[in-house]
Amino acid sequence: MTALLAAESISAGYGDSRAVVDVSFAVDAGEVLALVGANGAGKSTLLRVLAGAHRPTAGRVSLRGEDVTRVRDFERNRMGVCLVPEGRRLFASLTVRENLEVGAGSRRDGRWGIDTVVDALPMLGDLLDRNASQLSGGQQQAVAIGRALMSNPEVLLLDEVSLGLAPIVIDELYESLAAVRGGGLGIVLVEQDLERTVAVADRIVCMLEGHAVLEGTPATLTHEQITDAYFGHHLAFSDGGPGGASAKGASSW
Repeated sequence: MTALLAAESISAGYGDSRAVVDVSFAVDAGEVLALVGANGAGKSTLLRVLAGAHRPTAGRVSLRGEDVTRVRDFERNRMGVCLVPEGRRLFASLTVRENLEVGAGSRRDGRWGIDTVVDALPMLGDLLDRNASQLSGGQQQAVAIGRALMSNPEVLLLDEVSLGLAPIVIDELYESLAAVRGGGLGIVLVEQDLERTVAVADRIVCMLEGHAVLEGTPATLTHEQITDAYFGHHLAFSDGGPGGASAKGASSW
């Protein structure tokens, strides 16, 4: 069965700096795959490669089996891949409604419009006519997710959803994501809160210094395995990078 989105031996960097090294994984429709790792592990660069905003130095990205490695970000968005970047990047001079309508520029058909976005993200209901510059961090993040949904994506790439937000706001956003993931939407999530990641993800890929060093499901990975991979404890190094494999064992979460 062809994966919805696949990264195949992806390497990427900036000049002589290698940010991602030979990473492979696939995301199926309706699946939440979480990328975890410390700052500088290569997670955001990998999301940008998947979105078409950064060209890999090696490997390929495929969407429903079609090679889209050289397809640019705005074209990939029209094909159904949308990135919610770290930092939200809203248009501060526009209202919430206008920011959401920007997301509809892909002109893709689907379930998402202003009304359905507000249903999924209730905190936006009373904010539609408010200027984006007047919003709190959590409200801005909700608008950024809503704007992405307005493009009616098949794959949603979420970079640091909870960064800098209060726990109660994070809880509300993740409750909304539970409603969003229906209908076959594939989600790739970058998140540093490990407990929250385990609670929401179907599969976890742990990255260290650009390498994917551990992969598995919350049911088969223990807290110790993930934290060891996260910080690089007990991992062997070969060929210039950390070695790792899919882990097995009863979950201790």
